[in-house]
Amino acid sequence: MLCTESTYMPVSNLFRSAARLLALSAALAAGSAYADDYSDIAQLLKSGKTQQALQKADAYLAKNTRDPQMRFLRAIALTDDGKTEEAVTALRQLTEEYPELPEPYNNLAVIYARQGDLDKARSALEGAVRNNPDYAIAHENLGDIYARLAYQSYAQAQAKGGRVKDLRPKMTLLQQLLQPATSVAPAVEKAPAASK
Repeated sequence: MLCTESTYMPVSNLFRSAARLLALSAALAAGSAYADDYSDIAQLLKSGKTQQALQKADAYLAKNTRDPQMRFLRAIALTDDGKTEEAVTALRQLTEEYPELPEPYNNLAVIYARQGDLDKARSALEGAVRNNPDYAIAHENLGDIYARLAYQSYAQAQAKGGRVKDLRPKMTLLQQLLQPATSVAPAVEKAPAASK
């Protein structure tokens, strides 16, 4: 079963260049107000008030358009509100602008897996672990995607006349392993808590 866990977007990984570090320093100087906004939106999302979360995120982003953590929270709100294509667009933009952040890749993978596109999900998770090899959630989710892909391959082999006696035990084992995951879509990386 793919893992759900709330995590912080690591501040140390947010920016690669010195210019980005200066921007981060300026943002952190105003930190407590931002932390309140992050906390408020995370709480709204937790309580299922996605429209309010979106409104608050949009108001914040009108003044701070480049904030990756708020853009990530907004993408989660879009996902929770059923605006999948907008969420995919927002998450893709984050992966392009901040490729070092693994959470947007993980959330893209979740959306792709829910849509049944396991190859795109695999690719997104491989991007997450390539950019942050210590990101345990992405490794676990990638393992689950590989197991689902293995099951699909064995099913294809069986459908094309493969050796049933060899395939059946493998498929049974994978089916048991994936049972919880087949009734529940992969877990979205939830909103990071306010940065410190």
